Amino acid sequence: MSKLAGKVAVITGGNSGIGLATARLFKEEGATVVINARNEDRRQQVSAELGAVVDDIIPADVSRVEELERFFRTVGERYGKIDILFLNAGVAYFMPLESIDEETFDKQFNINVKGVFFGVQKALPYLREGASVLFTTSVVNQMGMATSNVYAATKAAVRSLARSLSAELVGRGIRVNAISP
Repeated sequence: MSKLAGKVAVITGGNSGIGLATARLFKEEGATVVINARNEDRRQQVSAELGAVVDDIIPADVSRVEELERFFRTVGERYGKIDILFLNAGVAYFMPLESIDEETFDKQFNINVKGVFFGVQKALPYLREGASVLFTTSVVNQMGMATSNVYAATKAAVRSLARSLSAELVGRGIRVNAISP
């Protein structure tokens, strides 16, 4: 019997790395797997590559709140619920302090933190009691590694968000956890 039969799993950043491995595992366990792609061109490319792994690929740039809202509304219209939400999309630029410009700083925070915060907010109407929310953080947020300044700060923010949202959503029967590869 499949552990995730009848479950809807939504994964941001599901087209590579940890997200793709998770999508494959969830699919093997019987889940309906939905991922995002940054835009329509990327959606078509990912669809050709991952058609057997995922059930649906919906365009959405996780750094833009209006696109997150549209993404989760579309998921809700198509599937009616979200049982597993894995907010995994992220970027990392390892640069010395003097090399970091505002654009690089903002891009990392917009994807890694803003995308997680507003991802949960926009998914919340579709998260049922018993749902699981999972974030990807990083051991880098606790290491003090040179050139990881902004990336480490974003992942520390996500770890903190996991703790506070866990406390906030427990009353709704929604679990929130973070992994730190």
